[in-house]
Amino acid sequence: MSNLKELGLMQGPLLIYGGPYSNYAATKAIRSISERLDIPSTHVICTGDLVAYCAEPEQTVDLIRNWGCHVVMGNCEESLAVNAEDCGCGFDENSSCSLLSAEWYRYSRSHTSESHKRWMAVLPRQISFEHSGKRFLVVHGSTNSINEFVFHSSDHEYKNLQLRQNAVDVIIGGHCGIPFGQQLEQGAWLNAGVIGMPANDGTQTGWYMLISPAQGEIKISWHRLEYDFENTVKAMEELELCRPYSQCLSNGLWPSIDILPEEEADQTGQRLHPEPIMIR
Repeated sequence: MSNLKELGLMQGPLLIYGGPYSNYAATKAIRSISERLDIPSTHVICTGDLVAYCAEPEQTVDLIRNWGCHVVMGNCEESLAVNAEDCGCGFDENSSCSLLSAEWYRYSRSHTSESHKRWMAVLPRQISFEHSGKRFLVVHGSTNSINEFVFHSSDHEYKNLQLRQNAVDVIIGGHCGIPFGQQLEQGAWLNAGVIGMPANDGTQTGWYMLISPAQGEIKISWHRLEYDFENTVKAMEELELCRPYSQCLSNGLWPSIDILPEEEADQTGQRLHPEPIMIR
């Protein structure tokens, strides 16, 4: 993976979020959070997949571009940029996730402007920065593949290897849709979660992550994003778009858990409580 955007030395708090997924209401809410916390767009990073399941791709991308926050290319941006036939999500062929993706991707492709697609084509695949003496690398899936699913339960040595190979202290990934943080032998692996869909924990909220300096250390914390999800459901229902995912917005449960490893699958419907971690 190449195409690196280097931000250099960052100071103060950073806001990290992923997966807007064409959810305009959630995207407005995360921007409001950044304004309330007085975090400028230069200190906000999205881990990709701006456009996906929900009904307002054009409005969502408009807002993010006008906001001016940093965005890592996700597999959805990669696919839309070339008008590919599928989302490139990495789902197993003929799995429930793959079959469901055909509907929302077809809608997204036809309702995202060519201007936005050209902008997506030049998004960086990686973003790096330094904070409090630590080197961070932000990707969508993993450092090896834009659509690789990396979960909390994924192989620790594999994560250590990617940290070591990229000579960084922290990797921030996206794509998997569930927030987590792990301190490993070679550094830390973080995922902010996503704002556009629930985290399969039976709640209607999305997730975002804050990186904050704390007396010579770095505090990583996860926070629920509450927003007017009923507006997003209404927009999808009016178009009769992807009903299993509009139901997910209301009940907090994914319509398919094909992609989940056993550990995460067993946690379906259990309310998440990710604890803050300190990086020294």
